[in-house]
Amino acid sequence: MAITMQHVIITEPGGVDKLAYESVEIPQPKSDEVLVKVHAFGINRPDILQRQGLYPMPKGVTPVPGLEVAGEVVAVGVDVTLFKVGDKVCGLTNGGGYAEYCVVPESQTIRVPTGVSYIQAAAIPETFFTVWANVFQMAHAKAGETVLVHGGASGIGTTTLMLCQSLGLKSFATVGSDEKVAAIGHLTTAINYKTQDFEQVINEKTDNTGVDIVLDMVGAPYLDQNLNLLRRDGRLVYIAFLGGAKAKEVKLGQIMMKRLTITGSTMRARNTAEKAEIAQGLMEHVAPLWAKGECLPMIYKTFKFDQIQDAHACLDTGEHIGKVVVEVI
Repeated sequence: MAITMQHVIITEPGGVDKLAYESVEIPQPKSDEVLVKVHAFGINRPDILQRQGLYPMPKGVTPVPGLEVAGEVVAVGVDVTLFKVGDKVCGLTNGGGYAEYCVVPESQTIRVPTGVSYIQAAAIPETFFTVWANVFQMAHAKAGETVLVHGGASGIGTTTLMLCQSLGLKSFATVGSDEKVAAIGHLTTAINYKTQDFEQVINEKTDNTGVDIVLDMVGAPYLDQNLNLLRRDGRLVYIAFLGGAKAKEVKLGQIMMKRLTITGSTMRARNTAEKAEIAQGLMEHVAPLWAKGECLPMIYKTFKFDQIQDAHACLDTGEHIGKVVVEVI
């Protein structure tokens, strides 16, 4: 095995031109980690924010971006029992995924079912960990309920809609173009928020009964409509606030009368035990779906390892439907 590798660094906060390559020694796995020879990795919104200087890394975490990888295990730490050299895996990294080799905690690593490509597998961890944790663990989504997903054409959005469809939940989604409405129409009832009032459309289609869960990455501008649409015991879950982080007024009476729960989370702040629990849930409930060819990520575009700036530029446009993935080998 080589002793050096290439990885991507952010030279300073800014545009895609601030992404560069650097040659470094291949990392060695700690006792509870596996070393993965990376075949592909996913590009995610937090990577863009990190590049722009808006998403600082926690103390002690590598500044190399990249939250998810897929590849082959080439070395294991002394305490690793679930994986061996040669296993095909994907994993939620603690950073460092934009590289030819990456260490991943064993507890955040998932075996890739036969028939799933490295490109598909690289698009699994970040979105599926996020959706499973927020929609199914925190919001306790269950068959028969109805979910509204804002940002329905994003990686997170399409993942949520696929899981809802496979696990027996109804869904609505907001998107920003008619092209996106058409692209996800097989998964959900999609609404172009630029030309339609999503609250009105959902009320019409549900006989004014609304939805049980809202997964929101827009934030403040949608708070009123979200609260209006939620049924009794409804759950509003925030995973981002791309449209604004501060809501000026909140209808507290409505929250009380309907017994609403408002919550949210980020993946980066979760500890290893929490991430392990999410991985366990995915292995149990979702891996069997992947093995059957269900719920596999929608891939919008793939780029080569030497095209990292192009890959970021693609996500910057916001035109993507599904995931952007970089193929390393």
